[in-house]
Amino acid sequence: MSLRPERQAPPEIFYNETEARKYTTSSRIIEIQAKLTERALELLALPEDGVPRLLLDIGCGSGLSGETLTENGHHWIGMDISEAMIDIALEREVDGDLLISDIGQGLGFRPGSLDGAISISAVQWLCNADKSCNDPRARLKAFFSSLYKSLARGARAVLQIYPENAQQLEMITTAAMRVGFSGGLVVDYPHSTRAKKYFLCLLCGPPSVNSVLPKAKGEDGGSESDDDTDEEENGTVDVSERQRPAKRAKNGKKIKGKAWLLKKKEQRRNKGVPNVPRDTKYTGRKRKARF
Repeated sequence: MSLRPERQAPPEIFYNETEARKYTTSSRIIEIQAKLTERALELLALPEDGVPRLLLDIGCGSGLSGETLTENGHHWIGMDISEAMIDIALEREVDGDLLISDIGQGLGFRPGSLDGAISISAVQWLCNADKSCNDPRARLKAFFSSLYKSLARGARAVLQIYPENAQQLEMITTAAMRVGFSGGLVVDYPHSTRAKKYFLCLLCGPPSVNSVLPKAKGEDGGSESDDDTDEEENGTVDVSERQRPAKRAKNGKKIKGKAWLLKKKEQRRNKGVPNVPRDTKYTGRKRKARF
């Protein structure tokens, strides 16, 4: 099944038919997609009970990652903004349902209808603002808030990303945590320039004893040493829970008292500002915690 979008999105993530076909037939790309999808499924930590799950493949492209989901016995829905990629996926007769959609405008699934979600090399595109109407923070908020609503309580989303810099990585992570996700980053091969991979592992709901982030893979392809407690060394960055902007600390901050308030009111009167409150014995008095 394929649905057509009403609006277009950033052009840099579109492929024409020739590029889409070349991408899909590259043996190197096929191998990389399969490995990244297997790793995403591992981090998704689905119950090993033999029951197929309904998963969302965000930025599914021509269905290469979806094939790995099918091989693991799961049902899936694929979303991509590139019509050429979706057309190739239809030609290849992949098993998942396919949608042409801009994830920066939200997902549109029923609340709690998905058992999990993965994304391979797609979410970082939301940080690009090629038009004045494409606000990266607004697009990230629309994506993560709709993803949070679509996932069942306790379900996970694993998003493999290629951030351009630390600021972009922080923007993506912060946007996810602000809508209610808990979790954090797992960085495979953190000491390798070429092999380093970022996986944003998100849990729908507050953190629990069962939501501990897995260890990152090291240079040997295994887990990092348990003795290494440095988060950057072992490649795991635990964001833990929903983050809200912290209030400014009052320590060391100069308190503005009655004299300052009287001075400001006098300045407003001198400027001719109308309706400046008159001075009384209550001016500048600190209120009690409760009435």
